[in-house]
Parts: sequence; structure tokens; C-alpha cells
Amino acid sequence: MFMDYTYVIYVLPAVLLSLLAQAMVKSRFAKFNRVLSERNISGAQAAALLLRSNGIMDVKVAHISGTLTDNYNPSTKILNLSDSTYSSTSIAAIGVAAHETGHAIQHDVGYGPLALRSILVPAANIGSRFGPTLAILGLIFGYSTEAESLIPIFQLITNIGLILFAASVIFYLVTLPVEFDASRRALKILKETGTLSPEELSGVRKVLWAAAMTYVASALTAIGSFVRLLVLTDRRRNR
Repeated sequence: MFMDYTYVIYVLPAVLLSLLAQAMVKSRFAKFNRVLSERNISGAQAAALLLRSNGIMDVKVAHISGTLTDNYNPSTKILNLSDSTYSSTSIAAIGVAAHETGHAIQHDVGYGPLALRSILVPAANIGSRFGPTLAILGLIFGYSTEAESLIPIFQLITNIGLILFAASVIFYLVTLPVEFDASRRALKILKETGTLSPEELSGVRKVLWAAAMTYVASALTAIGSFVRLLVLTDRRRNR
């Protein structure tokens, strides 16, 4: 039941797209990570410069371990740059730092989708962790039970799982405009401040576009998985 045609139709294409997007990000980052910026500034220096140019003085640029683990934390106002970004003077590193700076700018100007995403984080974490499991367990027991009195209970479990999972899907959808807007802001401020030349900006655009596709793929995977569970649930009810 759980590896039938519905998986091939609703989930597998998004999974393949996700794998392709991840490979593209790694490939493009590796390529442009070898191209050093003409101004010879690091990702951390670029982030600090871009923050100042936008009048943001209360955000701290910090160093964290890992590769491409960069993030901006609105609750602490800390812009975390990874090992691959913080000290690197490549245009790829500067592009990633600028993207995270874009999130800091969103927070500073009160960008609506970013605020909504922050509100959704707790529900999304619970939904992604427990939603699919509850829905699948409800379906499995609902399909296998012979006791008619238990079917409503298993249907309730399935419905609770779907509701929780829906919160996660909404989070993925809200993430899309947040990430695309952060990249747009990154390219804009890099150009306006003259941090990178037009040729360098072209490389950064390719890196950020590939990164954005990973978010699209994640959203499609979540949507496909959710729709598949709805189809299986409808099949169970009409059995």
C-alpha cells in the first residue's frame, strides 16, 4: 500500500528534483568558491559591510562550524556564517553571506512572510516529526482491522496526523517567498554597494538560484507526500 503508484506519482519526482538541486548547489558552490573576489573581502566582512550599509547595527556576525550551515536567527539577532563562508574571500562565500544578510534586512523592515515563518516554526517542527507517522499508523491499522468499532479511532489518528503534517507543508510554502526575497535583496545590495562586479554578481546569481531550487524541491516533496496521504486516506474511507 505504501510503495504503490501514488508514491511514484506524487513523491518520487520531487525526491529526484531534490537530489538534483542538492547536487547542483554543491557543484556551483564548489565552482565559484574557487573564484576569489576582486576586493578580497571575506564573507564575514561582506556581511558586516552590508549590514552597516542598511543601517543595521544590532546584528552580530558569528562563526559556526560546518559547511553551508549559514543562517540568521531573528530571536537573537545573530548572523551565523559557517566554515565555508566566514573567512573565505570567494564570490560564493560572499553570496551566501549576503543572502543571510538579506534575512537580517527582512527582519529589520518587518517582512511579513519572515514573521509568519517564525511563528510557524514550533508547529512545523511537531508536524514534520509526528504528522506523517500518525497518519501512516492510522491508515495501516485502519486497513488491517476487522473491528468496525475501531475504525473511527484510527480515522481520528489519521486526521490528527494530516492536520499536523499540514502545518509543516504550510511552513515549506511560506519559506519560498522568504528565501527568494532574501536572494533578491542580496543581489541588490551587493550591486548597490559595489561589493562585487557585474561579472562576479553573475556567478553569485547562479549559486543563489541553485540554492533556491533546494527549497522548491523540499516544498514539492512535502506537498506530494501530503497529497499522497490524502489519496490513501480517501481510498481507505471508500473501501
